[in-house]
Amino acid sequence: MLKSLLAMLVLGIVLTGCSLAQGNVDTLAPVRAQVAGVEGKNWPDPEARFGKAIAEFEEADAKEFPPEGVLLGIGSSSMRGWHGNIAEDLAPLTVIPRGFGGSNMNDAVYFMDRIVLPYKPSKILLYEGDNDIAGGHPPQQVVAKYIEFIDRVHAELPKTKIYIIAVKPSPSRWNVWPQMQETNALLKQLCELDDRLVFVDVATAMMDESGVKVREDIFLNDRLHMNRQGYLIWREVMREALGI
Repeated sequence: MLKSLLAMLVLGIVLTGCSLAQGNVDTLAPVRAQVAGVEGKNWPDPEARFGKAIAEFEEADAKEFPPEGVLLGIGSSSMRGWHGNIAEDLAPLTVIPRGFGGSNMNDAVYFMDRIVLPYKPSKILLYEGDNDIAGGHPPQQVVAKYIEFIDRVHAELPKTKIYIIAVKPSPSRWNVWPQMQETNALLKQLCELDDRLVFVDVATAMMDESGVKVREDIFLNDRLHMNRQGYLIWREVMREALGI
């Protein structure tokens, strides 16, 4: 009987060790617990808003499918506005630009099977949260969607690194900057829990010398979207994060 109990104990230890080795421990649990069960606004219908834009990406893929194992850039208009320069700015990396303006984190999750996972990227640059917070979604609801995105990527592509770009400050949305800061704090905490996640703090670099207000000169006339000077800031911060 004693031998049987010892054998069962040893087997349990071995199985536990295997489970840990296979990465079955939920490293994101501390943040997952903070955002669980937080109710927010209903998300707008992704298909109705972006079905055509995603179909255009798929048409381009049908003509020439991007190579696997490269860098994918996905996100809202701040990512979309970078399409013209991102390949040059992040050279020598090969970049698949897949920004679609006006999107939120729910949209990014919704379209993963069409413009994220098929490419099998080794690295993902992700920018969302801007429209989410401006649209009245609480930080916890937004971060829960980030976690859903991360879970799905790593379930299929466990070695892929995800670079989460901080929600940027902007003059036109300064009234919701506190909620954006709360979102960034949660995202930074999330990235500290998994070596495959990197928090890219573009927000701090976009502030003026006081560190209290966002720079006005790095935006277009709408005071929301960045001009080239804004993207040059992103370029430097991003290149450092990517190690290029």
